[in-house]
Amino acid sequence: MKNFVVKTIANAGALAVAVWLLDKITLTGDSKGKEFATLIIVALLFGLVNFLVKPFVKLLSLPLLILTLGLFTLVVNALMLLLTSWLADQLDLSFHVEGFWTAVLGALIISVVSWALHVVLPDGD
Repeated sequence: MKNFVVKTIANAGALAVAVWLLDKITLTGDSKGKEFATLIIVALLFGLVNFLVKPFVKLLSLPLLILTLGLFTLVVNALMLLLTSWLADQLDLSFHVEGFWTAVLGALIISVVSWALHVVLPDGD
């Protein structure tokens, strides 16, 4: 359970940095409390998408991953971010990613920040 909480906090922090750095990734709310709650829910949604959908997409794109020596992972991560944005819209959450290239840059930022936070935060194992 502690590992799940740490991963959710890391996802939320990484998403917050991407929202802060990129104008085309938006997260809005009536108050700071609602923005924070939306950020946590989107982080949970992003973690769920990465847990359930990403393995199948990586398996289907395995030839491209091998051909590009893993660089296609950025595209897969961008697609997961776009899927999270679409699901957030369906759930009436105020999180939006505008465009594929914004998603690629956002996925790169989220990957780097998430990695750094996982290094700093305790593991729970």
